Amino acid sequence: MIDPVDPRDLEAVEQQLGREPRAIAAIGHRCGCGLPDVVTTEPRLPNCTPFPTTFYLTCPRAASRIGTLEGSGLMKEMQDRLAEDPELAAAYRRAHDRYLAARADLAHRVGQSVPEIEGISAGGMPDRVKCLHVLAGQALAQGRGVNPLGDEVLDLLGEWWADGPCVDAPSPG
Repeated sequence: MIDPVDPRDLEAVEQQLGREPRAIAAIGHRCGCGLPDVVTTEPRLPNCTPFPTTFYLTCPRAASRIGTLEGSGLMKEMQDRLAEDPELAAAYRRAHDRYLAARADLAHRVGQSVPEIEGISAGGMPDRVKCLHVLAGQALAQGRGVNPLGDEVLDLLGEWWADGPCVDAPSPG
């Protein structure tokens, strides 16, 4: 799901990140509270730097919970499973391919070329697990069933929005 960007979205994302957001092409996913929790970022930032993280997780609550998961050793466990489970490894490679296809489509739509990151997705895909934030961002933006490890992260997060919005910004609507 990709929603257009409303000025209230940008205000919310700025509050979430604690800085001005850059190169947001769309809202990749909305949290249960209605605010953005993933933005779809152009593959090249305004200063021309290549930016491989197409689906950028912005919700500080979700990010904090994911940081706790990363600190628990979950990435190493997932990495070990990739080496042992060919079906999981194949699904993870397909997630990598979907990520690259989404970035290529976005680059085409915004008139960008980014050969510096050709074939590089994010989060360690397709062979490693190095950032659960990226895997969760992809699972939220592209939907469940696309990235099996991202889906696992989402399952472990629980309802991070249950206590209400993470920032005091008006929901677009």
